[in-house]
Amino acid sequence: MTERTSSLAPANSIPVSQLLRVKEVASLTRLVAGATGLSRPIAHPRIQKSGLVLVGHSVGIVPSRVQILGETEISYLESLDAETRAARARGLFQLALSLVVVTRGVAPLPELLAAARETETPLVISSARSSRTISALHGALDVLLAPQETVHGVLIDVHGIGTLLCGPSGIGKSECALFLVERGHRLVADDQVILKRDPSGTIIGEPPALLRHHLEVRGVGILNVRELFGATAVRERCEVQLVIELRPGSSASPDRLGLDPQVERVLATEIPKLEIPVQPGRNMAVILEVAARNELLKRAGFDAAERFVARLEQATGVAGDGPRNDSEE
Repeated sequence: MTERTSSLAPANSIPVSQLLRVKEVASLTRLVAGATGLSRPIAHPRIQKSGLVLVGHSVGIVPSRVQILGETEISYLESLDAETRAARARGLFQLALSLVVVTRGVAPLPELLAAARETETPLVISSARSSRTISALHGALDVLLAPQETVHGVLIDVHGIGTLLCGPSGIGKSECALFLVERGHRLVADDQVILKRDPSGTIIGEPPALLRHHLEVRGVGILNVRELFGATAVRERCEVQLVIELRPGSSASPDRLGLDPQVERVLATEIPKLEIPVQPGRNMAVILEVAARNELLKRAGFDAAERFVARLEQATGVAGDGPRNDSEE
């Protein structure tokens, strides 16, 4: 892929405030103490149960993970006398934790509130049980802390295939995107594409917030595709399923039969790749549209090039790697 504008750049951390703004988390939680600590970093996509700290064992606690106090932990604290409970609460919150969440909507014990305020540690109450709270936190953190990188290119949804157009500046990526939008396809991002890898290995592409819905066409200027063509002409994000590198016709040496598949490694995930030459007179919109349609067929198990070669070998009785059985397709 050409013109990467940044190398692999995992989201190393996010502030607590960003996590608490996520809709699925915000609907369950309420901040009760430590508002001054909302800039503390969260750097791990998995939560940590803090029960062992309450009995004096703090080895293994990672401050930058979200700490959960569920029904078991709260019941244990309630079984202690007030002096011991206060000491155990201080021992937990003095670890410079990023965020502590108490589940089941339980009113926090006074000792927990006092320790949170003393250390300026965000303390949140979740109205849901621990299992649901943890699921919501994991879902949000998987997205917020996903490995990501930014590339120079155009991402467009063509027949449901997220197609990333790359190539040197001025090759015509944005113009191709405009032609495709006119043919009913959907723009995701122009110029800069943020790529993120979710836990399943799927690569999701989206635009920077400032560039969302916008397309730059040389000689015309900045266009708002949503305003020009309507809401159905844009998508906020999509899975990247095909990479197409546009190359000047004079320098391109494409695979003419399509029998030598290429892949592009994006965030350690392999994505099918094509190199398509750009030459005067070629209808690039149609070519790109057909490339996406062909990728759809391949995903459905139909590879036209392979079937053609198989039929040719069967008809001639000649195979590139030895004789074939007449019954082979």
